[in-house]
Amino acid sequence: MSSHIKSRKHPVAGSMRTQTSLATSAALAAGLALSLPAGAQTTPPATAASPTLPAVRVEGQAASEGYKVDQLSSPKFTQPLVDTTQTITVIPQEVIRQQQATTLTEAMRNVAGAGTFFAGENGNTSVGDAIFMRGINTSNSIYVDGIRDTATVYRDMFNIESVEVVKGPSGSDFGRSAPSGSINLATKKPHLENSFDATGSLGTDSYLRGTIDWNRQLGETSAMRLNVMGHKADVPGRDKVDNERWGVAPSLAFGLNTPTTVYLDYVHVKQNNTPDGGIATLGMGLQGKKIDQFPWLASAPKVDSSNFYGTASDHDDSTTDMLTARIEHKLSADTTIRNITRWAQTKQNYLLTAFMYSPEPGRNGSAPSLTYNPANPTDYSQWFMARSPLNFRDSDNQIITNQTNLTSKFATGSLKHTVSAGFELIREEQTLYNHTGSAPAVNVYNPNSNVFAVDNGSINSNKGKTDTIAAYAFDTVELTDRVQVNGGLRVDHYKTEYSGYSSATATAPVDLKTSDTLFTWKLGALYRLAPNGNVYANYAVSRQAPGGANFSLASSSGPEGAQSVAPGKAKTFELGTKWELFEKRLLTSAALFRTDIDNQVVALEDNTSYGQIGSQRIQGLELGAVGTITPRWSVMGGYTYQHATIEQGNSITSDGSDLLGYTPKHAVSLWSTYRLPSGVTLGGGARYVSKLTKGSDADNYVPFSTDGYVVFDAMASYQLNRNISLQLNIYNLFDKDYTASINKSGYRYMLGTPRTAILSANISF
Repeated sequence: MSSHIKSRKHPVAGSMRTQTSLATSAALAAGLALSLPAGAQTTPPATAASPTLPAVRVEGQAASEGYKVDQLSSPKFTQPLVDTTQTITVIPQEVIRQQQATTLTEAMRNVAGAGTFFAGENGNTSVGDAIFMRGINTSNSIYVDGIRDTATVYRDMFNIESVEVVKGPSGSDFGRSAPSGSINLATKKPHLENSFDATGSLGTDSYLRGTIDWNRQLGETSAMRLNVMGHKADVPGRDKVDNERWGVAPSLAFGLNTPTTVYLDYVHVKQNNTPDGGIATLGMGLQGKKIDQFPWLASAPKVDSSNFYGTASDHDDSTTDMLTARIEHKLSADTTIRNITRWAQTKQNYLLTAFMYSPEPGRNGSAPSLTYNPANPTDYSQWFMARSPLNFRDSDNQIITNQTNLTSKFATGSLKHTVSAGFELIREEQTLYNHTGSAPAVNVYNPNSNVFAVDNGSINSNKGKTDTIAAYAFDTVELTDRVQVNGGLRVDHYKTEYSGYSSATATAPVDLKTSDTLFTWKLGALYRLAPNGNVYANYAVSRQAPGGANFSLASSSGPEGAQSVAPGKAKTFELGTKWELFEKRLLTSAALFRTDIDNQVVALEDNTSYGQIGSQRIQGLELGAVGTITPRWSVMGGYTYQHATIEQGNSITSDGSDLLGYTPKHAVSLWSTYRLPSGVTLGGGARYVSKLTKGSDADNYVPFSTDGYVVFDAMASYQLNRNISLQLNIYNLFDKDYTASINKSGYRYMLGTPRTAILSANISF
């Protein structure tokens, strides 16, 4: 067994980390378990017959056996997945439970070619679920029940029913979004039955986690559901990096199985984490135009992968609150109107220490970030890196939105229509307070992190606000039993206002604003070759408003910032086929795709002016399979081939090629379980990611790329009796040493999770 199985953590001097969250969650869990009424353990007796009501369509996901999900939760997607003309991957709750995936980042390992491949860059270090997909950062296209989630946090899965990943432009579905696609988290809802599920987990690296999922029928048409979570764990293989969080999510439902249903949901999550600034890439095959000037740098040995270069002040503390009200009314057997209102806020305060190891002065004349003994440059005890608390800030993100949607089925002559239409009102706000500070230098091979950063206080603040009014309509038309066409159009009028500074250290404020109207659309056609299979084609156009997810109109795109920038545009063509096999228990898919992204801002030849002449292209192949092969054998897997290039504009990769960085050419994800008659379930999976090319220029003394890797996971569970089961998960079974991500300049990387193990006890009534 690898030494990584043992915790490498040491106490942080002066740390005041709270230790109460798990105790609070555990006490709450115990109280709920002890006070659980007997009626919660069995189904209540049938009540007197109620008056006959009109047929009610059950909204949400319809699941078949195993992992196969037949319908997306969003009413904008009216067709079953097999007839949806787009590549879509749904990670069901069963897979999340079997893998003990606790965050969105962990759940996304089931999507081939998607992951946290980019480790950020100094002051813009990636925080939370920074997902790259099809060559593009998709972090600004994460949604919860169809509403944008602007938080930069790790999203816990304790209140999530499934994760829905839509590949390709999603502008007509959600408005401004990344050209790579969208990620929607469908939350758990109350239902008309009594159930109680609790899970307690212990693992290597001080892993401790507890969850409760309690559903209680309150009346003939009402129910409540309560989800609770407490989590505390060290980060495997890393010194002094840990995660601690707790959450509670109560919800109520009224009018279930009646023409009018009301859902009221609230989510509160508190996180207190020690962020990971990464590991120095020394000894990992350094390259660069100037590497010959410092041969002793190229021959430096690798640093210990457990080295922590931060300070005792490093922290990532956040509080998320989300309040949602949803009303659904059945106008007729074929027409439903739904209105959803949400207010959400995430407050985040963090400090993450950055470092570099350049032995020469910076481009702005600053001192070298690496100091050493010139008389004996290979005396590694004298190698010190400068530490900069560049990520020293606190922020407040808020969103309030109201969506109204109407779905209806009707016929015009021989044509059968399924229409989904609606409008949205959205206000997103962000306030960001930037701080300055300093931290003492750190020894490269023997770091001392029991020191504190100096906070010089807030130097400036940035405020951004975006108001959006949107309307959309989708129609799927059955021309014949075999031929189907679909189309969608969305119009977004947005207005963004920004007041702040062009950088974290700037002293001259700017007031910028921009507004525009975006038209996005998609068009698809499907032909059923057989009752269980089809071929399809789809073309979609999406637009990305300037300012991105952080509303920052001040940028390097010219003196007037992004207010002078036209929206970006992405076009995707997809040709595919989907088949339901093994009595429609297994859904398989294959698709060829091409995405062209235009209007990219790039520096011109003089390096002082900018133009929107950049374009990128991502094209490739997607294969997928999900469901059951036999009633006992379930499988979920995918393969993607991606060729991502810069068609026009400056190269952004260190090797000078036209490839887009952080995009594996080949990627595989596989998870499968087999249920034995004895109550034992065995499972396992594999993840393959090919070589990653990083961004930035070729002058630095850093690796230009990371090696590909294969990682295997395993799971075994045993049903002790009707109510209790045990589950063992082992991750990175063969303790593969690999690089999960690398930053833009290449000075630091993130360690792939070494071998770890988690033992869980599940109680269900």
